[in-house]
Amino acid sequence: MISKFIDKINKAQQRSKPISAPVGSTVHVHVKIKEGDKERVQVFTGTVLARKGRAGTETFMVRRVSHGVGVERIFPVNSPSVVKVDIEKGGHVRRAKLYYLRSLGGKKGRLKEEFQREEAAVAAPAPAQAKPATT
Repeated sequence: MISKFIDKINKAQQRSKPISAPVGSTVHVHVKIKEGDKERVQVFTGTVLARKGRAGTETFMVRRVSHGVGVERIFPVNSPSVVKVDIEKGGHVRRAKLYYLRSLGGKKGRLKEEFQREEAAVAAPAPAQAKPATT
């Protein structure tokens, strides 16, 4: 009985369109910031290091280096303060958590970019037409 009640509350608090920010991608997270009685949107740009949780408690961690200091923020996926998440580029990774990037710097801290081919480019080319024989 209690689990049905909790599931109902979790569904009500989830976003209608889920945020897809895969680990390793570089993202722009638009966050609402309240300053006194004013409210504005601030953009936090960085690499997604990890995703944790599921359903209503899911979070993702974004890291960037600002003035030589690493800054990490954890954003709840279903938070109303997260306005939107734009994916700048996808990263090809073989790990679920990229905590090892904390100790790397310079070129070693870069991730390989993941290329997504378009379906039209992948389609087989049309067969070449035979030229008429000249006699």
